[in-house]
Amino acid sequence: MTVSGFADLALRPELLRALTDLGYEEPTPIQAESIPPLLEGRDLLGQAATGTGKTAAFALPVLQRLAGAAAERETAGKGPSALILVPTRELAMQVSQAFHRYARDLGSRVVPIYGGQPIGRQLQALERGVDVVVATPGRALDHISRGTLDLSTVRTVVLDEADEMLDMGFAEDIEAILEETPDDRQTVLFSATMPGRIDAIARRHLREPVRIQMGRAEPEPGEAPLVRQSAYVVARAHKPAALGRVLDVEAPTAAIVFCRTREEVDQLTETLNGRGQRAEALHGGMSQEHRDRVVNRLRDGRADLLVATDVAARGLDIDRLSHVVNYNLPAAPETYVHRIGRVGRAGREGTAITLAEPREHRMLKAIERTTGQRVALQKVPTVADLRARKLELTRAALQESLLTDDLERFRVVVETLTDEFDVMEVALAAVKLAHEMNGGDLDDEQDIPEFTLRPDRERRDVAGRPPGRKGLNTTRVFINSGRSNRIRPQDLVGAITGETRLSGRDIGAIEIADRFSLVEVPSDAADEVITALRQASIRGRKVLARRDRDKDNSRRP
Repeated sequence: MTVSGFADLALRPELLRALTDLGYEEPTPIQAESIPPLLEGRDLLGQAATGTGKTAAFALPVLQRLAGAAAERETAGKGPSALILVPTRELAMQVSQAFHRYARDLGSRVVPIYGGQPIGRQLQALERGVDVVVATPGRALDHISRGTLDLSTVRTVVLDEADEMLDMGFAEDIEAILEETPDDRQTVLFSATMPGRIDAIARRHLREPVRIQMGRAEPEPGEAPLVRQSAYVVARAHKPAALGRVLDVEAPTAAIVFCRTREEVDQLTETLNGRGQRAEALHGGMSQEHRDRVVNRLRDGRADLLVATDVAARGLDIDRLSHVVNYNLPAAPETYVHRIGRVGRAGREGTAITLAEPREHRMLKAIERTTGQRVALQKVPTVADLRARKLELTRAALQESLLTDDLERFRVVVETLTDEFDVMEVALAAVKLAHEMNGGDLDDEQDIPEFTLRPDRERRDVAGRPPGRKGLNTTRVFINSGRSNRIRPQDLVGAITGETRLSGRDIGAIEIADRFSLVEVPSDAADEVITALRQASIRGRKVLARRDRDKDNSRRP
């Protein structure tokens, strides 16, 4: 069936009016594919990226079925007819608000329940009676155990962003919640990715589901993708400076910068603010009230950058977001998909930027396979690039002033100066002052060393020495990790070349004993290598590195 508008989907007049007032003109592909089978009561398994309109895809059928059973619902008690499970409190609030907007003329009772909100308010709402519960798994189980959430009346269960819920460790909670619902319920599962765990849940809990796979709308031939993806290859030590330069050149309206740890979030936020950026930190070590304040500052333009961990940023939907930055590559390509799904929504263009370390070639290739798009490798902006960019910003600011400002009161200054100086000289002096007010030149900046991805490690001889290397002044570095920790020569080479200026050919003999390893490096780089190894993890383990003090290996511990 060809669907040209929401009226073709046989939705109730109340829902159609709400959609018209909200400015919805025609259904998105996921809505056109999902709504008809859901109205028929079919189970559904949908793969849909964030920003494709899937909330309306399941909310409208749920509300339609509720309205059709209004008389029955009045005598059915206080229990909900629909349960929507989502991974985060932010998404619970967004989905609940969407239900309220669509159901404004239906009188449906929608209640979000999640952690971080006073439970008394939730208890009162559930006691009064509710039609739709939008819940995070942990808080739903809490209410079930208290006896305040009865799911025996549920007719539809929706698992939204199911892969996110599994990644957050909610698999057992979901199973326990579904056990509390009737066997003949309608079950709907939406996920941005379809790992094996999602298929397993679908096989256990969905009955002959309609399967829909829907990514972002493909660009027309010759058009660029809505999300422009690029990567910069940078050694770890140079990442903060490289990120600052990329942000200076990109000038995002608003951006989320993803880091791995809370400590890294705090350190990077401080660094970016020191460079003049308006950055805010967001991680799980903050109170919910603090996190809400931070997100609101980004939403209303009081901040431009949100430096966050994946868990803290899950479920965020910020309209003005133009960029997503992977300060660290995520551990799985699916996480990358979720990160970049926050930009390029509703037909708007977005940008995804990744800072990749030289040894992360395989992960970038895995991401390209998962997304089906190439990640373009870019060069970190040079000092000359930054100067050109700042001059362009100065020119743009002056142009805007010429077009929009009332400049007449400054005419007397120009006329007085042109009695003594050429008008071009006066203009140049004014531009210089404006440029300096805009940050000026970066006299203390230096270019960042350029790296390339290393797809393959260099061949080494039986002693671990690269061929053709002779006559260098070398120092042996001792590392307190060896065969018992599954250390291999390529692990040591990767750790050193990924974090220092050395290449594979600069590294000499490598000896790996049971409990320690020895690596030969150029003497003038030994301190750099030791510092880098102490900050790195090798096969998931922090190591101790120092200059080798003992030539007799048998006496080492």
